[in-house]
Amino acid sequence: MSFKIDVIQRSKTVPVVVDFWAPWCGPCRVLGPTIEQLAKESNGAWELVKINTEEEQQLAHEYGIRSIPNVKMFYNGKVVAEFAGAQPRHQILQWLDENLPNADKAAWAELKDFLKEITTTEAIDLLTKFIKNNPNHLEARLSLAGYLAFSDPGAAAALLSDVKMGEPGYDLLEDIKNLNELAALSDDNHSGLSAQLMEASQELQKDNLEKAVEQIIEVVKIDKLVHNELPRRAAIAIFHILGNQHPVTRKYRRIFDMALY
Repeated sequence: MSFKIDVIQRSKTVPVVVDFWAPWCGPCRVLGPTIEQLAKESNGAWELVKINTEEEQQLAHEYGIRSIPNVKMFYNGKVVAEFAGAQPRHQILQWLDENLPNADKAAWAELKDFLKEITTTEAIDLLTKFIKNNPNHLEARLSLAGYLAFSDPGAAAALLSDVKMGEPGYDLLEDIKNLNELAALSDDNHSGLSAQLMEASQELQKDNLEKAVEQIIEVVKIDKLVHNELPRRAAIAIFHILGNQHPVTRKYRRIFDMALY
């Protein structure tokens, strides 16, 4: 076995999973048959190379193997993912699914870089097309939901409707639901406060963020409890989605906090 040929060079053609093990290692004997079976089932999507650390101590030192079993995935000559310990079959499958390179992942990586250089309208169009072909791609759905949160919170919420508490994107979904509630207001009661909130929602949908936040803050000053504290919830949602470093957040978060407390 030549590590340079069988792992480094080979990984430039197909991902190579390396299992660092030793004959005396009990967990290695548990992991070994499982990962070997998965390699057979992969139909060539990736290849397995087993490295006995007792015989290849220099390699073990070079790749920082401090405990075994240690599994590393090589792609294009580099380690792209790893795990340690005798993981059960379902966790190894999840690890493989998350880390094996494929055309969809490459397309998503390229699209993410491109999103930084284009307008919001163009980003929404490209993300919509990508999700049509990859409907279960959560990161893409999260990205599109973020773009739609202000202009179309209903569509944004629908994109994340299957996200459960504790899962990535749940906090964003809760923020979007609050903005969707703001957009759904239709009555002009509560001494005109509803009308002010509806105006704020309209400004938000037109991307007039400062005007929207200013309007919401004015309502907070008058009655922060109106519509089950909707102005408070909507303002916090806006700040969350924009992020702490956005100019609108930096300008209005302290003003909002002073109005609230």
